[in-house]
Amino acid sequence: MAAPAEELHEEYLDVMTKTGEKTGISKPRSAIHRDGDYHRAVHVWIYAESTQELLLQQRAHCKDSWPDLWDISSAGHISAGDSSLISAMRELQEELGISLPKDAFELIFVFLHQSVLNDGTYFNNEFNDVYLVTTLHPIPLEAFTLQESEVSAVKYVSLEEYRDSLAREDPNYVPYDVNSKYGQLFEIIWKRYNKNIEARSLTLQKQLCRYAQISLSAELTGVTDADKEALELIIKAAAIMDDIFYLQVWYSNPSLRNWLKDSANKSQLHKLKWMYYLINKSPWSCLDENEAFLTTADSAVKLLPEATKPVLGWKGLEYRAAFPVQKPAGANLYPPDMDKMEFELWKNSLSEDQKREATGFFNVIRRKSEILPGNSVSHNIMVSTDNADDLCIIPYSVEYKPFLAKAANLLHKAGDLTSSPSLKRLLHGKADSFLSNDYYESDIAWMELDSKFDVTIGPYETYEDAVFGYKATFEAFIGVRDDKATEQVKLFGDHLQVLEKNLPMDDAYKSEDVNAAPIRVIQLLYNSGDVKGPQTVAFNLPNDERIVKDRGTSMVMLKNVSEAKFKLILQPIADACISKEQQQLVDFDSFFTHTICHECCHGIGPHAITLPNGKKSTVRLELQELHSAMEEAKADIVGLWALRFLIDKGLLQKSLIRSMYVSFLAGCFRSVRFGLEEAHGRGQALQFNYLFEKGAIVLQSDEMFSVNFDKVEGVVESLSREILTIQAKGDKKAAKTILDKYCVMSPPLKDALKKLELIQVPVDIVPEFPIADQILQKTHC
Repeated sequence: MAAPAEELHEEYLDVMTKTGEKTGISKPRSAIHRDGDYHRAVHVWIYAESTQELLLQQRAHCKDSWPDLWDISSAGHISAGDSSLISAMRELQEELGISLPKDAFELIFVFLHQSVLNDGTYFNNEFNDVYLVTTLHPIPLEAFTLQESEVSAVKYVSLEEYRDSLAREDPNYVPYDVNSKYGQLFEIIWKRYNKNIEARSLTLQKQLCRYAQISLSAELTGVTDADKEALELIIKAAAIMDDIFYLQVWYSNPSLRNWLKDSANKSQLHKLKWMYYLINKSPWSCLDENEAFLTTADSAVKLLPEATKPVLGWKGLEYRAAFPVQKPAGANLYPPDMDKMEFELWKNSLSEDQKREATGFFNVIRRKSEILPGNSVSHNIMVSTDNADDLCIIPYSVEYKPFLAKAANLLHKAGDLTSSPSLKRLLHGKADSFLSNDYYESDIAWMELDSKFDVTIGPYETYEDAVFGYKATFEAFIGVRDDKATEQVKLFGDHLQVLEKNLPMDDAYKSEDVNAAPIRVIQLLYNSGDVKGPQTVAFNLPNDERIVKDRGTSMVMLKNVSEAKFKLILQPIADACISKEQQQLVDFDSFFTHTICHECCHGIGPHAITLPNGKKSTVRLELQELHSAMEEAKADIVGLWALRFLIDKGLLQKSLIRSMYVSFLAGCFRSVRFGLEEAHGRGQALQFNYLFEKGAIVLQSDEMFSVNFDKVEGVVESLSREILTIQAKGDKKAAKTILDKYCVMSPPLKDALKKLELIQVPVDIVPEFPIADQILQKTHC
């Protein structure tokens, strides 16, 4: 049946599910409220920091809901196809005449508002994205330009007075239940502006004490002057990976970084904020399930003289650059208000090539509505012209062009200087890939690197993408190859195909053409980019399934990082948590050997898979946001299985058997302390709880832990089989089931971690790089 004529000219809204996801259906606004459909809207609150007041607007007399009552600073529906953030910006400009950039808007929570009005004819089932705009001072009332059809007047009211008015159900105000979720508005603001300075300082000091500082360096004897000059240029290029990564985490993150740096000398509290921010590279603490340790009240102040009408004697609107209370699952790799349903609906409308780009490593997803006309980015959107959706694909080479062009120039210069042919090929190849967005050849060059200097630079890991695990973040590791140690570990790479053939899973899932993983052991000189919080002791790259299928992977071991962690962390953990009769079995060789095997095992097992319906896919695409935790658990537990296999074949000494299991147990406590939001921590919790449940790990009467050597081998094989099979089938439901069951902070884990906290064993290290620091300081002088 045709829609009524009046509905054809109405605003259309997206119909949502009861859980707030898009259904793919849109309806006229009147029909939405007539039928009680779930839909979305934005609430924008303006808060004046200096007076602790909220701005309220009086709704126009002609409004069909709550006419003449005092309400939110600005609010409105999100039209079909529009984004939440753009809607918030638009409503503020249309209703109040205030034009603010997106970094002024802080999403503080989402609130489902349900009500029935107008004698039961108007149903409101509305998911409201609640934004907070924090200004330093109240905006003069004469600076507003009010939209007469929406707003009659505006006024500032103290936070306390407004809450009291709602609590006593003052008939002059639109009603909200302050004891429900909407009460968070007041709690969030009060909490951030009433924190005791001494208490905050003490908390930050405790958080900082979880990291042990250590200086990492390496011998450069025998390196030519030309290669030393090349090293300087490489380290300068690597430092640029930091700039890109800060931006990838959150779009106002660079402003926050600069503000905290400039403010660091103002007080002890400011210094502590800056120090802890440098470790986490964001306002969210890696070791505390990504809980924010800063708020927008700590953030950069920006002045916008033209945000409103000019007022004589007023310099203009000053606001705080915002970031959300909850770390965004998609970082700055997707629109902050995009949900999975919207992405999937959009992806399904694309061609097969575009689908591969949408789920690929080396691009971001943006909204066309957020890209300003005339912006050079708009000419590089990789999306079909007949696609009406708001989402689009932008390659990294466009999104980060200023940074990548500078880094490419430095790498080309370094490539011209170095005497190593393979390093020369890598540096020129990586420089070209930064500009072309095609990383295949440069990653092959990285795998074939045979040079005294070891260079890893570019977009690799996908941990920041907690929505799908698709998008790679930039990082760099620069080191000096340890030739003796590299020769010693060659055994593992040479036996990958043998390990694959004997994996504890159905033969149908095994690959016949696993490539040996070259292993390089280095002494780390510098790292940057996605190396926040806990430091890696090794990495196995690339993650690109095309290369894994064609060429396998390569591994880099950071030996000086491993030695630092063993000495400062693992040994004290063993002393505190491992039974006395097994403590002596914890040694560095076992710890380092298992780390090698862990990284090797990333290269075996399922990667490119065939689903039960015959469709070709990959484990990463099927498990999405669960992939990282499952892959880390796989590499760990299969690595333990692989060590036993190699020992049984006479390729490793039998004396390793007991020490590798006990060193693994001590390592469980080390990794779980990274938190259950981090892939390694989640994977380790899964393993510990599984082994504990099956009796392979035992809690003694003196509250110390030990390995049951009679059971551990069978349990390790059983868990290996379970994880490998889940991956081989691309079974996301089974992955979620095993993670939900075992990826928990169980009582034994809690007790062990509490003990380690009491005796103040560091959780991880903060490396200092004297050689690189000297180079970078010369650059800034």
